[in-house]
Amino acid sequence: MVDRFVAGRKDLSAADREMLLGWRDPVEGIFEVRRKDGDAVVLLNLVDDLEYRTYSNVGRSAFRGVPKGGFLHTCLVPLHSADGAWLVSGAMSSYSRSSATDIAQAALELATNRPELVFRNPQKIEQGWQRMQEDRAAFVDFCGCDELVLPPAEVEVLFEAYYRHRQEAAVTAQPGRARRRRLPGLDLPFFELPSELADSDTVGVIYEQVDGLNFYADYGMLRDLFADPARTGRRRHQELLRTYLREESIAPLPIRRLAAAHPETADDVFRKLLRKPGFTWSEHGEALLRRRKPWYYENEPRPGVSVIGDRLGRLAAGHR
Repeated sequence: MVDRFVAGRKDLSAADREMLLGWRDPVEGIFEVRRKDGDAVVLLNLVDDLEYRTYSNVGRSAFRGVPKGGFLHTCLVPLHSADGAWLVSGAMSSYSRSSATDIAQAALELATNRPELVFRNPQKIEQGWQRMQEDRAAFVDFCGCDELVLPPAEVEVLFEAYYRHRQEAAVTAQPGRARRRRLPGLDLPFFELPSELADSDTVGVIYEQVDGLNFYADYGMLRDLFADPARTGRRRHQELLRTYLREESIAPLPIRRLAAAHPETADDVFRKLLRKPGFTWSEHGEALLRRRKPWYYENEPRPGVSVIGDRLGRLAAGHR
């Protein structure tokens, strides 16, 4: 919409055009009011851990009821005419300092559900990669490999044990904090598969260095197909591979893994599925994945772990 508006307004100055086009990438977040400075407020985004010098198009009166140490839930857009300045865009909800615990929980949920908001901060990208590699190494050490195929119930038991192991290791590393907090009981669920995975015969678990930790429904059946291409003639196996090729929620990773693990049969699997007798994985496989999953190649890889800032961590722990 912004692109169309700018294209249709020939009377806009270069500065106005730049400002409007910057609105295509707003910053959504939950902000702590650090201080007031003239007509502006300086906000710390609890999600991406960056500070924003923020104005309102109605002047300082917009922030009259916003106390230092309070919180705002809003969106910001850049003011390109003033370097480092931001403008409130849309609705703005204000919360008092006494709401810190609830605000921290909301910020944590936002960071978890929309990690792209965290990764506006380049430092969080770097930290995320580092933490993910550490977690992957711990997973491989705990499980013995980075790829598993198990019944759904066994996956849940495994990850409850793994997360318990990771939590105990983290608390052991900080004995002072261990005395101040009680670990959840062993009967509390740490991990539960979504229904589409829980209802499958097997679940594939792959913790890859770039694509991170992923779960795949009926991965055992797909592995059987690559082990015995004669199964390609069975409708269930064919439909499963088509689903893996078609679904945007499934990255190229599992297909690449199976083709690499079964180089002697991968060509036959795809020749029968695609009805292309000249298909070879080594020559045509990557092009096939690029055609079926262009979204994967268009986006910059991001870590599968989000690292929250120190301030959000303190608020979540109940420290003002």
